[in-house]
Amino acid sequence: MGMRVYNTLTRQMETLEPLEPGHVRLYTCGPTVYDYAHIGNFRAYVFEDLLRRTIRLAGYRVTQVMNFTDVDDKTLRGAQAQGVSLDEYTRPFKQAFFEDCEALTIERAEHYPAATDHIPEMIALIERLLERGVAYRSDDGSVYFNIARFPSYGRLQRLNAAEMRAGARVAQDEYEKESAADFALWKAWDAADGAVAWESPWGRGRPGWHIECSAMSMKYLGESFDVHTGGVDNIFPHHENEIAQSEAATGKPFARYWLHCAHLGVEGRKMSKSLGNFHTLRDLLERGYSGREVRYVLSSAHYRQALNFTFAALDAARAALARLDTFVARLRERAGGAAAAPQSDWAAALRERMRAALFEDLGVADALAALFDLVHEGNRRMDRDELAPPAAAGVLALLDEADSVFGFLHGDSERPDERTLALIAERQAARAARQWADADRLRDEIAARGWRVKDTPNGPQAERLAQRADQP
Repeated sequence: MGMRVYNTLTRQMETLEPLEPGHVRLYTCGPTVYDYAHIGNFRAYVFEDLLRRTIRLAGYRVTQVMNFTDVDDKTLRGAQAQGVSLDEYTRPFKQAFFEDCEALTIERAEHYPAATDHIPEMIALIERLLERGVAYRSDDGSVYFNIARFPSYGRLQRLNAAEMRAGARVAQDEYEKESAADFALWKAWDAADGAVAWESPWGRGRPGWHIECSAMSMKYLGESFDVHTGGVDNIFPHHENEIAQSEAATGKPFARYWLHCAHLGVEGRKMSKSLGNFHTLRDLLERGYSGREVRYVLSSAHYRQALNFTFAALDAARAALARLDTFVARLRERAGGAAAAPQSDWAAALRERMRAALFEDLGVADALAALFDLVHEGNRRMDRDELAPPAAAGVLALLDEADSVFGFLHGDSERPDERTLALIAERQAARAARQWADADRLRDEIAARGWRVKDTPNGPQAERLAQRADQP
């Protein structure tokens, strides 16, 4: 079954046909490591993980590159404010990113290049652009890309000539559409950069943000590759500038397919620290939710549709996952140790529905509908004793395949967060001291975080509640 995706570059659905048969090369814009990634960032990263997993389900090998932007205006400001080196400032945020990805079961990419490790490749790429006459040096030693020398500039964003400002320059890394102008490839050092600088043929300085992704993607994936992804906010200026500088340097198409996910809102409003609705994954875990529940919410809507993130949606995710867990437990009990039989017609039909939905531009809504139809029909057949052990084992195998894409079906390895574990230990100590009122209070606090404590001869065991105790 072929896989189709919506290509932002052409504004139409296209069949995914990699340059190398059987092998998809994928570049995903990673985090700018100046702070902890928030759930809006992870909406994009979960979408990209879903894409990676679906491409593999379609039978392709995947080589994925996700960069770390560790030198740009934001990271420099942060390091200066704290009075530490750039590496000291960004290193904890890189580690936190991997921890958050693990909590969300986001698979590891094959390569995670950091911008600061690839300055020579960026300098070499800028030299090519100067040699081709599409870049120029300014009086202060900076180097700019001349958009007037690249006639197709603006085709990703659908900019027109009236939106260009010929001869104008933009030095900052991020800017608005109406500022479309020559952009910095290399920024001459100034006092605001502190100790952060590299030597180049044009003097001391640092790369612009946009050149970083071009240099790193081409190093690991080649001058032309298959798929480039990011959020819609990356379309302009970042991805537009990537295309211009890459194709101007090589004379070849850069990426064939461009996929972008829509924005995430929170409780119906734009996420903002001033509104108090700005959440990192760590915030949500501290509230007692799990990475599995967050992943369910972030991947439950089509990636090109705006997603409204609510705590009610997280609680609904908890209930849906509890239903899945109950179904899996019933199947395991029914299957026993039986070998999986070939899937019966009803299960095979639902499997094909899921696959067809995913292969049509990641149609997760239809795929999830098929998944829960499978749960309904499987439960109905078990209620009527119409599901033999080999057939139950076959359904479990089908769920394993589905989870290879969804990444949230199996909760066996889920454990409470550190704060909940500490509360469980406090409750155990209170019970041992016969402080029953304290034990009851702690039990309720644990339940409010989404966990039930079962007292067993082997000690307390925690299991997920389908609904938080502080929810109606």
